[in-house]
Amino acid sequence: MSSATESPARTYRVRTYGCQMNVHDSERLSGLLEEAGYTAAAGDDDADVVVLNTCAVRENADNRLYGNLGHLRPVKDAHPGMQIAVGGCLAQKDRGEIVRRAPWVDVVFGTHNVGSLPALLERARHNAEAQVEIAEALEVFPSTLPAKRDSAYSGWVSISVGCNNTCTFCIVPALRGKEKDRRPGEILAEVQALVDQGVLEVTLLGQNVNAYGVEFRDRGAFADLLRAAGRIDGLERIRFTSPHPREFTDDVIEAMAETPAVCHQLHMPLQSGSDDVLRRMRRGYRQDRYLGIIDRVRAAMPDAAITTDIIVGFPGETEEDFEQTLEVVRRARFASAFTFQYSKRPGTPAAEMDGQLPKAVVQERYLRLTALQDQISWDENRKLIGQLVELLVASGEGSKDAARGRLSGRGRDGRLVHFTAAEGIRPGDVVETVITEAAPHHLVADGVLLSHRRTRAGDASEAGTRPTTPGVSLGMPQVGVPAPLPVLASGC
Repeated sequence: MSSATESPARTYRVRTYGCQMNVHDSERLSGLLEEAGYTAAAGDDDADVVVLNTCAVRENADNRLYGNLGHLRPVKDAHPGMQIAVGGCLAQKDRGEIVRRAPWVDVVFGTHNVGSLPALLERARHNAEAQVEIAEALEVFPSTLPAKRDSAYSGWVSISVGCNNTCTFCIVPALRGKEKDRRPGEILAEVQALVDQGVLEVTLLGQNVNAYGVEFRDRGAFADLLRAAGRIDGLERIRFTSPHPREFTDDVIEAMAETPAVCHQLHMPLQSGSDDVLRRMRRGYRQDRYLGIIDRVRAAMPDAAITTDIIVGFPGETEEDFEQTLEVVRRARFASAFTFQYSKRPGTPAAEMDGQLPKAVVQERYLRLTALQDQISWDENRKLIGQLVELLVASGEGSKDAARGRLSGRGRDGRLVHFTAAEGIRPGDVVETVITEAAPHHLVADGVLLSHRRTRAGDASEAGTRPTTPGVSLGMPQVGVPAPLPVLASGC
């Protein structure tokens, strides 16, 4: 038995950077540490183990990591026995470089061996030296690992890990590996386990969710999965992220429209409106195909809120290319957009392309794009004034709510709404109200609540408890006879 199990007083803290996949991985890391006998610390300065779950997508990711490690060094010096672990995509990329640049780090682990963290911490303590372990392929599907969930009312459920795309700006496939799909029954079992603990909403998660089924050779697997999840009693809201326009099919639109639990919200990354830029990005679609998807979604679900990702300043982007992006934004009428200035990432084909743009040019285009999208978001939000909205009450989404006597929640379309507080409302409860005011990035409902439904998720929020899943997946999907259950090696 490990010393962590014998010393339950040891505490941990996990800091998460980057995408939803990292957020969900951090839930797994918390579950692993608690299963090994650790307890959550009140803050970083109080933790015996601090885990940094890193991202490698943005250009300043390295600076952010080493800056945070620099801040932790004096904390560790003042806290004998404290350990620092670094995981995630940047750990997968930089490997031993992290310990060379920050020798006070105790453990470095990659995206493929999340489950090794407790053993690596134990080995680092026993050997009194840093442990760096980066697996080159996925050891076990992350869902075989226990998880301590962040939310009492909403949960992430991975349907796949990795990505088979070759976008020239993206380093994720090199760090997460090729796509691996879970069996549908295992996904549904995890959803059921969350619903059994009161969760009302799940988000199906993958680098490219609508490529789900590639290992089964089943093009309709994702639409079938949406319909099957929609039949789980007690599951009120289903979301998913992120699809890819190249593989997006009409059967998914039909499943969204015909399955009441599936929210009429779609995050559809555009990246660029220029066919030439899309070609150099290796995105596998062009402007007409993208806009065709948007049109078909809106024909089936006129109330759908569509969001997107856009990169400004990709190498070789001309003013004409950028104007094409603005034109797609005008036509698509996105509810919101995550907009990024292109960041050169070593190891990606785009980093070696000719035509790297000056920072000033990229910044000016970025400001034009965000101004346009903010105006569109505001215009679209104003159309909702006077409409009835059902909100799943959220926690921590409104920084000024307390001062203004409000709470916050998410509509079924994913929009954030700040509404008038009333006694007895907890995160995880469901309320109905009427929109009274709109802003580009949120809505306001300052009238009297029309209804308030107390839920088991609200009870859990009030009690301070969170769902836990012990690991419901049984390993990698295969065609034919299932493989034996994977065994976690205690010495790795």
